[in-house]
Amino acid sequence: MFFAWLKHYLPRSLYGRAALIMLVPVVVLQLVVMVVFTQRHFEDVTLQMSDTVVRELELVLANVPDATLDILDITVVNVGRDTLEASNIRPWYDFSGIVIIRRLTASLPQIKVVDLSADKVVRLVADVNGQAKEISFDRRRISAANPHQLFVNMAVFGLLFTFIAMVYLRNQLRPIKRLAVAAEGFGRGRHIGFSPAGATEVRAAGTAFVDMRNRIERQIETRTLMLSGVSHDLRTPLTRMRLALAMLDDAEREPLEQDVDEMQGMIDAFLDFTNGGQGAEPEPVDMQVWIKLVIDDAVRAGRDVKLVHCDGEGTVMLRLVGMRRALDNLMGNAVRYGSTAEVSMDLTDKSLRLRVEDDGPGIPENRRIEAQRPFTRLDPSRNQDKGGSVGLGLAIASDIARAHGGVLRLGESERLGGLCADIVIAR
Repeated sequence: MFFAWLKHYLPRSLYGRAALIMLVPVVVLQLVVMVVFTQRHFEDVTLQMSDTVVRELELVLANVPDATLDILDITVVNVGRDTLEASNIRPWYDFSGIVIIRRLTASLPQIKVVDLSADKVVRLVADVNGQAKEISFDRRRISAANPHQLFVNMAVFGLLFTFIAMVYLRNQLRPIKRLAVAAEGFGRGRHIGFSPAGATEVRAAGTAFVDMRNRIERQIETRTLMLSGVSHDLRTPLTRMRLALAMLDDAEREPLEQDVDEMQGMIDAFLDFTNGGQGAEPEPVDMQVWIKLVIDDAVRAGRDVKLVHCDGEGTVMLRLVGMRRALDNLMGNAVRYGSTAEVSMDLTDKSLRLRVEDDGPGIPENRRIEAQRPFTRLDPSRNQDKGGSVGLGLAIASDIARAHGGVLRLGESERLGGLCADIVIAR
């Protein structure tokens, strides 16, 4: 589009754009009125009054004696000829003075200097029969009195009405801002109190948001209760199976215990998926200290994990249980399908990035979105020699990232050649 370049200079907020839409017509209208007023009042009226004064000056200049006189309320005095060399004087804000100087000098060649420096008096210097004469008369005879009043009134009342409109506009936009804050908080897993208010359209949008939020929360609660109930009910038969296996010989017990442990791991994964650490409230976390503690715990657990990069200092609002579970899942996948895992952390004023890289087979680009779905097992691309997987590790990490207002990104590790998993959270 022809005006596409204007987008870079327009305000980005709704309040700024609404104020711009309101102010531009007002300013343009005032400029148009000022231009029309200048042409009609300053020029036309001033020209008419100047023509009257010109005729009076012609009469005075034609009959002026050598001495001074005061006729038709016009005073004429003798002055030195050096005053004929002076320049015209006009204040910068005296727009009618432009018309006066142009009209007088064009109609009366005898007039050499026009002095409009005084607010109430016009002084002219004319060459009359080789003698310099200073002619003075009231300014109100040649231009309208107080012509600036319209400009002052327009500016004062324009600013007053603009201020009133801005206050009203701010009140109208406040419900939209509250809706945006509530929606952003819900996207980050926080329940912020919100009641629809404002204009009819804004109220309808707020009501629709509240209904949508309630439906999503009910669906999450139903899913959590269902999976938690199933997982809890399965623990009882697993416990009985463990007790029964304890009575068997070692040769018969070991493979069966391995199956039971695998089933127990699946149940724990179901519980982690249903919870996701979303129940806890976010708290400020010192990232430098926290990431080192997580890595130390992983090393003590026997995982080949190391922290290779840790840049940035400060605190971030995190749900500690959930974020630790997400990072544990990524590190567990890394050492499960590869031989080593490298973790890095980058903290800036705008975002937090936690990265886990491995030297495993990675995930094909066309299946990375699928890999984040629950119960997805990418057998062709991942090493399955190290035991079964229920397919919830990346799904849990993705859910936890979204609960923090972030995202889980999968790519290829440039350093190790395997999978590169990034949790990116906006601050």
